[in-house]
Amino acid sequence: MLTARPDLAEIQAREILKVVPRQPEAMLILGRALRAQGDAPEALRALKALVAAHPAMAAAHVELGFLLARLGQSRAATGAISKAVALDPDLPGVWRSLGDAFTLAGDSEGADAAFARHIKASVRDPRLLAAANALCANKLAVAEKLLREFLKEYPTDVAAIRMLAETGSRLGRYEDAERLLARCLELVPGFSEARGNYAGVLYRANKPVEALAQTKILLDQEPRHPGHRNLKAAALARMGESEQAIACYEGLLKDFPHQPKAWMSYGHTLKAVGRQGDCVAAYRKAIAQLPSLGEAWWSLANLKTFRFLDADIREVRAQLARKDTTAEDRWHLHFALGKALEDAGQYAEAFGHYEKGNALRKERVAFEPEGAAEHLRRSRALFTTAFFREREGAGCAADDPIFILGLPRSGSTLIEQILSSHPLVEGTMELPDIMSIAARLGEKKKRGQRSLYPESLLALDRDALAKLGEEYLERTRIQRRLPRPYFTDKMPNNFAHVGLIHLILPNAKIIDARRHPLGCCFSNFKQHFARGQGFTYDLARMGRYYREYVELMAHFDAVLPGRVHRVIYEQMVGSPEQEIRRLLAACGLPFDDSCLTFYQTERAVRTASSEQVRQPIYRDAVEHWQNFEPWLGQLKDALGPVLDCYPDVPAF
Repeated sequence: MLTARPDLAEIQAREILKVVPRQPEAMLILGRALRAQGDAPEALRALKALVAAHPAMAAAHVELGFLLARLGQSRAATGAISKAVALDPDLPGVWRSLGDAFTLAGDSEGADAAFARHIKASVRDPRLLAAANALCANKLAVAEKLLREFLKEYPTDVAAIRMLAETGSRLGRYEDAERLLARCLELVPGFSEARGNYAGVLYRANKPVEALAQTKILLDQEPRHPGHRNLKAAALARMGESEQAIACYEGLLKDFPHQPKAWMSYGHTLKAVGRQGDCVAAYRKAIAQLPSLGEAWWSLANLKTFRFLDADIREVRAQLARKDTTAEDRWHLHFALGKALEDAGQYAEAFGHYEKGNALRKERVAFEPEGAAEHLRRSRALFTTAFFREREGAGCAADDPIFILGLPRSGSTLIEQILSSHPLVEGTMELPDIMSIAARLGEKKKRGQRSLYPESLLALDRDALAKLGEEYLERTRIQRRLPRPYFTDKMPNNFAHVGLIHLILPNAKIIDARRHPLGCCFSNFKQHFARGQGFTYDLARMGRYYREYVELMAHFDAVLPGRVHRVIYEQMVGSPEQEIRRLLAACGLPFDDSCLTFYQTERAVRTASSEQVRQPIYRDAVEHWQNFEPWLGQLKDALGPVLDCYPDVPAF
């Protein structure tokens, strides 16, 4: 009756309560019936009365949590469902509800733990329970071993397949997780929990189109589900559909206004399209709802033209002084305060906060410094003049892509904006597709394992190389919306894959963006990156990485002379027209005056330099590092002769 006729269920519950006041089941039915009819205020009053009258009733706290989540009060919802878990951890569906609440609140670690408990509560086989216990304890190798053994005997058990997919996802093996979840849905198409996992894995594997298709199925079943709507908005933003993403966030936040992390994501999307005033307002809204949200403070600081008020600085200091501030919030707050103090000319204290933020972040980020040096050695050994001569004419002949690479904070966004202002070039974004192809060729399954790449390229014949080039063009097609013959791929980290790019797309253009070693390295040190760039959180490590980058590019200059066009940032700033003409000539493009007024070009820009490239070239950023020179000794030592020779390159 409750599902089909909630109005009749309400009448029946009220009749029972007239005879037996405070009868718990009748109070619960009343609250559910009112919620089903859309009367949220009355339902909230009824459920609060139920919880007050029967505080030990777990189902009452769950129902209250559902309603609070629907009203957008994510923190209160999480608290209510957490109370239910404490009262009855075996209550059906309670762990999934808690996972949904944590997801809505932006607590990914809490969500992972809750969903792991949900999986455990969903199985009864002792072997699956043992695997679920290992998953809850984050003993991923143990869980994987148990699940693989179980699936040898029962290969179609969807609960076990889903658990194994969860293990793979946590290990970052998204292709494995994707394949397993697709198998789950092939066996049981209505397995909505697996579909939700599938959509999330596809998004994390940078397959936003596929993730969006799965969220559509989920939203057809639950149109108001905030987690699915949030994932839809994020996928649209990643696809470059900024206006659709903005509309999606606005609808979500209208229905669920108390979502600080959703407000922050909304702000990121507004920033990409240049709506800075609205972007600041969205970040401010996130901070008002959750003052300890360090990422929102950093997002404000990362607006290069934004300046903190004195009251803001006091509030950031207050949040850092709290004992319950999480490590993630703390490092964001340190980066934000460092930027605020730098803007105020307090360089010694600013450096101190940058240093603290980097130290905290370095503890959590995965980076293998010896791996970068080894990749340099192996690349130099493999990519010889003879190697390329033997494969001359191989690969896909298309000349569409213009790769802009180097190190972050070297002016690559400026170069991209200049090129995308040309009527023949479409600007896209930082595309991960070359790195994804390289990772697949490496067949590296876990951290510490030796990658088979780049030597795996030896086994590829001409057809295989051509197919990889065609695969890249197909993967990036979703980013191309304008009828222009060329497009940019501005992924700085692709400098490590120049050899691969040349082999599979020999006619593509390659631009190396380079900036003064101290300017580039310190700009990276004070820039917190949402993901990747693990080399940036230590000055000495940053210096060594810059040196390795210069050495690798020098090697390609020697074995593929003239293949890479280099843009020196300081020369671009000093003589923009001359350097822009050189850049266009290197790309085989005719000169166009619009490239000189690149700051007038309207397009979404999602990097830290999004505001700067909407202004004429300015010179004040070139020497910012000089304010911090007293503290850059380790960096200088690590850079060695690369610093002394710049912009020339020492003999390696």
